[in-house]
Parts: sequence; C-alpha cells; structure tokens
Amino acid sequence: MSFFPILRPLIHRLDAERAHRLTIAALKLVPPVVPPMPDPMLATRLAGLEFPNPVGLAAGFDKDGEVPHAMLGLGFGFVEVGTLTPLPQAGNPKPRLFRLTEDGAVINRMGFNNGGQAAAHERLARARRRPGIIGVNIGANKDAVDRIADYATGVRAMTDVADYLTVNISSPNTPGLRALQDRGALDALLQAVAAARVADGPPLFLKVAPDLEPADIDDICRVAIDRGVDALIVANTTISRPPLESAYAGESGGLSGRPLAPLARQRLRDFRKASGGALPLISAGGVADADDAYQRIRAGAQLVQLYSALVYEGPGLAHRIATGLRKLLVRDGFDRLNDAVGID
Repeated sequence: MSFFPILRPLIHRLDAERAHRLTIAALKLVPPVVPPMPDPMLATRLAGLEFPNPVGLAAGFDKDGEVPHAMLGLGFGFVEVGTLTPLPQAGNPKPRLFRLTEDGAVINRMGFNNGGQAAAHERLARARRRPGIIGVNIGANKDAVDRIADYATGVRAMTDVADYLTVNISSPNTPGLRALQDRGALDALLQAVAAARVADGPPLFLKVAPDLEPADIDDICRVAIDRGVDALIVANTTISRPPLESAYAGESGGLSGRPLAPLARQRLRDFRKASGGALPLISAGGVADADDAYQRIRAGAQLVQLYSALVYEGPGLAHRIATGLRKLLVRDGFDRLNDAVGID
C-alpha cells in the first residue's frame, strides 16, 4: 500500500521549493537499495549503454547529484542529475517554483540554481562505486562571457563521472540560452563540445525545447547528425500556455506536467520525421503513466523521462510505469520493447 495519497495534502501545504528540499533530505537517509535488474522485455540499448528499463528521471529533480542511487532504488532505469554549471550560482529570486494542482502541472523559473560542477563531481565520484546509469546534464552560467566555453568546460569536468552527458540548451529560465538552438550557434557549440570530449568518453545527448518551428527542427536534426550527437531529449519545459485553471497560471517560467504532454508528443513525432529515424530519441514532458509512455515509445522514443508527475503521483511512479509497459507489450504481442519503438 502506498501512503503517498495520504501524505500528499500535507506535503502540498508546504512551499513547493521547501517541500522539494525536504524530499532530498529524506532521500539521503534512505538505506542503499539495489537498482532495478535488467528486464529482458524492457531492457534497452542506446548509445552503447544498457538501460534496465526505459523509464528515467529527468534533470531538475536532483540538481546537485545528491541522491541518484536513492532514485534508482525507486525503480528508475536511469537518473539524470543537474543542470550543473561550471561555477555555483543561486538561480533566480524566490518564489520560483509553483504547483498548478488543478492542472497537474508545475511552473518553474529556477535559473540553473546549483552548487557547481566541482562539488557535484566529488559526490558522483563516490557514487561510481555502485551500479546504475547516471547521466549528467550540463549548462552555462548566467553571467558567462562565453557560454559555449562553459559547455566545453562541463564536458571536461564531468566526463569521468557520467554514463552520458546532456548538453542542455533548452531552459527558458536563463536569458538567451535557447538562442544556442539556432543552426549556426548550435554547430559552433557542438564543435566545441566535440573538441572537449575524450576518445572513449561518455555518449553525448542534446536536450531541446518544445517551442520550435519546423525549420528549427530540421536544422537541429541536421547539425546533430553531422556533429555526432548520440541522442536527442525531446523536450524541456514550454513557455507556451495552454488553457490552465490554477491561480498560478500567469507565473513566468517553464510549464511542465500534464498540459505539456500533447506538445511533447507532437515534437517527438516531428523530430522522428525530420531525422528519418537516424537519431535516437528520448521523450520527456508530461509523462505520467504507462499508457502515455507506451505512446511515446510507439511514436519513436527509445526511452522516456519524467519529473513533474512525481509531485502528484508519488515515489512509486517509475515502478508502476515499468510494470504497466510490460503488460502493454504483452497485450500487443511484442517480445521486447525495442520491437515497439516507432511502430506507429
């Protein structure tokens, strides 16, 4: 029996950011738990990595790499920590995190608040002694003179503690960051990142925004393929505002959760079409149950990521989605998850 439905009203009486920090503190007290074993039906190979199941924790939950193994112990097939910047930064002024309970959504304008790559590196170096796939999401400091140089710094700094690295150019909460998705800027960025990579370093993923025009999507795919990106994460939070009921609907920042799902699914299909299947895709944005995760897989995603749904569904969500995916695959006559990828 899950106690989360009982505890949720109490947790949600707290300020959202304070509740999150208390959650991280509680997870630090959790005894070590063995990550999920590979499920022959759900296990997925991407970019040379063997994922025990396709359900991942998106960046933003564990910004500083404090509790990756506690989250793996909850059933996630992989965990992405960050976003981590070269230097520590406080992020944007508070309040900057809002629950839109009526909408099953979250708005954040955190602004890459984190303790910096050096502090996280020390924690993640200790975590390397234990099994489980941990990706590191890297970004640029808000006041960086050369943001491309910041990404190259992040690659060099975090390579030896990451199973994969994600270049995050899609946050709406650092002014001007999304301009790095423009074709020329993206090409220069990926050239610099490639130069910073070591020969046997971890795979490189690129995280993009959902707020893109068709020409942007075509350009991103072309540059990513040309520059050897191993996978795209589609997508981050949106600055668009579908109809919302919450009193916080007018807050600025990136919207995530249930209202983002239709846009995220559409962008997944757009990137699948634009890349012709040449780029592995990871779908993020509004994933909240096994049915939606299965839709993303059938639409071309090899992996999915979630975060905001945990606010409303609780810590058992990853396990429930993985169990549900297995049942859906059996129902539809698939022996392995990979057989369903892109079937639609």
